[in-house]
Amino acid sequence: MEFVKPGTKIDFLGIRRSAFLLSGILIGASIISVIIHGGLNYGIDFAGGTLVQVKFSEPTQVETIKENLASIGLDRSLVQRFGERGENEYLIRVEKSLSDLEGLSGQIAEALQEAYGKGGVEIRRTEMVGPKVGKDLKRKGILAIVYALIGILIYISWRFKSFIYAVGAIVALAHDVMITVGVFSIANKEFTLPIVAAILTIIGYSLNDTIVVYDRIRENRRKMRREPFAKVMNSSINETLGRTLLTSLTTLTVVVILLVFGGGVIHDFAFALMIGILAGTYSSIFVASPIILTWQERK
Repeated sequence: MEFVKPGTKIDFLGIRRSAFLLSGILIGASIISVIIHGGLNYGIDFAGGTLVQVKFSEPTQVETIKENLASIGLDRSLVQRFGERGENEYLIRVEKSLSDLEGLSGQIAEALQEAYGKGGVEIRRTEMVGPKVGKDLKRKGILAIVYALIGILIYISWRFKSFIYAVGAIVALAHDVMITVGVFSIANKEFTLPIVAAILTIIGYSLNDTIVVYDRIRENRRKMRREPFAKVMNSSINETLGRTLLTSLTTLTVVVILLVFGGGVIHDFAFALMIGILAGTYSSIFVASPIILTWQERK
């Protein structure tokens, strides 16, 4: 199957300034969103506290749930919809970490049953993470991403015998991570450990695309020694374009299926992968290679 006919000559590098501008706008919007929200919406994994998943037999609203929790002093708890709208499931997050989880879930069930009737409420899950554990998980999650980027920097510098290739790849990966995190901030979705796993997956996926393009650039530089470097890079991107689009489309198809049919537990993970795949495909073409060309021109 061929999405792109052989011999295409799209001038990707000719529009690199417009691509850089678009990337700058997306990253700027991500940073502004994080600032406006006062940071990321950390889930219980990082923020600590107690999480209770509740399912209602009839549709209800977040404010109604909070009003009904006022009798047990939990009206200021964070209440969020979980899964699809038709599932009528909500997450109730209490900031304090309580040792008596069964007692807490029993109090919530009793308070809500008074309003919704017996059998109208089902406690499906109760979890607790202490504040020290949450802080430690946050630190380890950040370190995992940083160590991955450092390892990639060393590997690409060694493989392509050029530090600028590594810089181009790292900038493209940072671009993908920032956009994914920014979308989560804009959508006010919880940032949890599975999202860190999704980001590390995105880094590996995007890097694979970038290395394929870099390999073709290295091969074509030997074949097209008399041609300008910009033409060599454009030819390389065009030659690998069909492979890049086919790989992205097949992977994206699976991720969209997970997003639609995977349920609430895996929904945010699949959503992060979808954004990361789109951003990674874009950055492999419009960010990683153009940065090398821009560096060479200024040098």
